[in-house]
Amino acid sequence: MLNLDDLSRLKGYRFPRTVIGYAVWAYHRFALSLRDVEDLLAERGVAVSYETIRVWVAKFGTQFAAKIRRDRPWPADKWHLDEVVLKINGTKHWLWRAIDAKGDVLDILVQSCRDTAAAKQFMRKLFK
Repeated sequence: MLNLDDLSRLKGYRFPRTVIGYAVWAYHRFALSLRDVEDLLAERGVAVSYETIRVWVAKFGTQFAAKIRRDRPWPADKWHLDEVVLKINGTKHWLWRAIDAKGDVLDILVQSCRDTAAAKQFMRKLFK
């Protein structure tokens, strides 16, 4: 998880820094819904509403998201790109996936068109 010592803005809240930090970290790290984070905290004995979590995420989320991005491990040297055709409501869509050599999913993109511009958009998104 994150080091919360430098986040002095967390002082003065009803819940401890560790609870706020865990809620915001879980929301950003695992792409959970606010209600899922509420359930996670309830399992740990913390009764907090999803609206409170939304306020925490809005206020502290950018700091946590930036830290998670900085600490993310680098992908392996070799990548595998996969393209699959899907039919969604009768129309064709293309699912693009990029996976590194360790099996970690780097990115997923669904597009309704398949051309050079679509491929370039996916690659640009990968290299960000």
